[in-house]
Amino acid sequence: MTATTAQETNALATRPALDLSPQTFEQALTFSNYLADSDLVPKDFKGKPANCLIAMQWGAELGLKPLQAMQNLAIINGRPSLWGDAVIALVRGSTLCESVVETDDGNTATCIVKRRGEPEQKRTFSMEDARAAGLFGKQGPWTQYPKRMRQMRARAFALRDVFPDVLRGLPVAEELMDTPTERFMGPAEIVSAPPAPAALPAYSDEKFAEVLPSWREAIAKGKATADQIIAKASTKGVLTEAQQAAIKAPADAPKATADGEVIFTYSQVADKLNKADTLDKLAEAGSLINSVAEGSQREELKAIYESRSTEIQE
Repeated sequence: MTATTAQETNALATRPALDLSPQTFEQALTFSNYLADSDLVPKDFKGKPANCLIAMQWGAELGLKPLQAMQNLAIINGRPSLWGDAVIALVRGSTLCESVVETDDGNTATCIVKRRGEPEQKRTFSMEDARAAGLFGKQGPWTQYPKRMRQMRARAFALRDVFPDVLRGLPVAEELMDTPTERFMGPAEIVSAPPAPAALPAYSDEKFAEVLPSWREAIAKGKATADQIIAKASTKGVLTEAQQAAIKAPADAPKATADGEVIFTYSQVADKLNKADTLDKLAEAGSLINSVAEGSQREELKAIYESRSTEIQE
């Protein structure tokens, strides 16, 4: 062999294999048309360049060359899927996979997989599972090759659960073939709009006059603000603007007796005690306590005075 011949032989040995993977969208379109015209592609891609283009894209995302994608992708019930042999090939070819072990005891198929850095995972599929799924005795592969179908089911469960990132969420064709094209999910539930709430009654003048004193007392004692009283009352009835103004109005001015003595109501004194922000103002309000006629109310006002005195001093 001459030196020239040896060089040519070495060049051929080191030359990379022909790669027809398209590098641009235009090349992909052209290649799709060639594939669709070929007799070497499955029937789902024969004469369908659009299917070929999409299959090439799916293959690129999975790490499959165009021709590998054509042979290993299947369209089942309108969904792209991977044949079981391609699934295990992708997983075994991934650096994330440490091992895949498949066994079958004649009744149950088992697939044990190990992802790098994680504990082993085991999935099984038995003939009892096949009966429960309505697959046992089904015409076709389940009658002719039950062992192979059990194997594909256990494999699909294990590899899809442990390596979803490698498979990009694609289902396994053998599993998808057993899924009905249409499923009856029961009659649609008709959800109607909830009935409109019943209109609240308006507060009559009599009812309002009956409850107003207790509301005013609560405001005077600091138990609630006028706005809080109005908000709560509005959940039970409709208040007019005049009624809301009456709730917000300050306590009535003190009244004088016939001999000129000034009489304060409980609400008036309590309001002054609660509004006092200095000891002098509190003392001024406290001096009005004895002008309240009711003895029990005077005692309650004295308690308010002592409480407010402690608060101001603090």
